[in-house]
Amino acid sequence: MRIICNYIDDVYEVANMLKNFRDLKVIREKDYIKNPKPNGYRSYHIIFELSLEIEGEIKPVFVEIQIRTIAMEFWASLEHEMKYKKNIKDQQLIVEELKRCADEIATIDLNMQTIKKMIDLEENE
Repeated sequence: MRIICNYIDDVYEVANMLKNFRDLKVIREKDYIKNPKPNGYRSYHIIFELSLEIEGEIKPVFVEIQIRTIAMEFWASLEHEMKYKKNIKDQQLIVEELKRCADEIATIDLNMQTIKKMIDLEENE
C-alpha cells in the first residue's frame, strides 16, 4: 500500500500514527528519506503484521506500507517508467542523470516544507 503526502513532515506523522495502532505490529522499517538508495530513491517503508480472520481462522498477514511525498512519487513513477525492462545503451549516464534529478526534487521537497512552516508561523502570530 502506498500513502502519498504533501510534505516530508507529513510522512513521519503518518508513520507514527500507523505505528501507534494497537492491531499493527511493526516488523521492519526503512527510512529511505534520511538514507536514500544510491539511485536517489526516497520513501519511508514499514512492514506490519496484523491478524485477520480468514475462513474462520485468525491468521497473521503482512503488509508493506510505503509513505512518500508527491515529489517522491513523481520521481519514483517516472524513473520506473523510463527504466523498466528497457535495454539502455548508456546506462551509467542515465543512472547519474536520474540521481541528479532525485537530488534536485529532494531539495524542492525540503524548500516546500520550509515555505509551509513559514506560512504556518505567520498564521499563528
